[in-house]
This record gives sequence, structure tokens and C-alpha cells, in this order.
Amino acid sequence: MKDLNMIFAGFGGQGVLFAGKVAAYAGLIAGKEISWLPSYGPEMRGGTANCSVCVSDRPIGSPLVTAPNVLVAMNLPSLDKFIDTVEPGGTVILDSSLIGKKVEREDLTVYYVPSSSLAEEKGLAGLSNMILTGKLFQAVCANGEHPCAFCGEDVLDQALEKCVPARKANMLDLNRQALALGRAS
Repeated sequence: MKDLNMIFAGFGGQGVLFAGKVAAYAGLIAGKEISWLPSYGPEMRGGTANCSVCVSDRPIGSPLVTAPNVLVAMNLPSLDKFIDTVEPGGTVILDSSLIGKKVEREDLTVYYVPSSSLAEEKGLAGLSNMILTGKLFQAVCANGEHPCAFCGEDVLDQALEKCVPARKANMLDLNRQALALGRAS
């Protein structure tokens, strides 16, 4: 597999760190080398937040992703900050309910997912991050043909189970619904 270098970015409180953690655990369960590096402002909620996730067959030299081949952007400032760093041929998945502009680069595959609106409509408020993560796995892993494919739905579900803490076990099925919604969009 080709190394998968991802950036998940948005405002604090949108769940970007959690989404990155699910992706990292999926890589770990799939037997890959992984790194997960969070970065956030001192404000936490409402401040900027992003995380770098690397999934590879080889040891990872640095957990910092400077040229991602996948960007998951949950707001316009994040898209503006990272879009020029995505490597040519890369994939961008964005929340089109919060990002009202189109990506101008023609060397990227871009998925416009109205994840915040979908989450509200389907009674999954606060799970826009998992809808985008579902789309990520559908785009990169579903058919196994993408050069960065590294896991199937079963591994993704195991990763989700690992990441949802016991005190929030009631959220597991809602997260599963959000992932499925993302895969279908």
C-alpha cells in the first residue's frame, strides 16, 4: 500500500481529533504502522484543531504531515489553511454545509458532503465528523483499489468500538449510523 498521510481539521469541539483517532486505530488493528499527532489552540472549543494521521507498511519517520494525500476539512479556515499542502492526486473531503466554496485545484479528487446538515436531519447532531470519516473510508478503502486502501468495514467498526469510551457506550450505534451515512453519500 502507498503511505496514507491525512490531516483532519476544523474547530475544537467538532470531533476532528476523535475522527483522526478512529482512522489511526483502524490502521493499528489492520496491522499497519501508525501515528496520530493532535494539534489544537488553547481555546479548545471554538479554537482551531487538527490532527495528522499516518498509516504505512513501513516505520514512520515523523508523525507530522506536511504534504497530506488526504485532507478532511470541517470548516472554511481549515480548508484555506491546508488545501495548498495536499499533494497532487490527493483526496479532499469537506463539509459542504459549512464550506460554501468550491476547491479550485483540478489535480485533486474532492468530495462535497453536507455532513453537518445530514447529521441534523438524521438525528445525529454532533456526528458530522463520523459522516466525513465514513466518506473517507468509502473513498479510500471500500473497493480496495485505491493505492492507500488499508482496511475493511469490520476493522473500521472495531476501531470505533475501541475509541468510544465505556461511559459513552450509548453513542456507539449513533456513530455507526453516521459512518454508514457517510459511506452512502
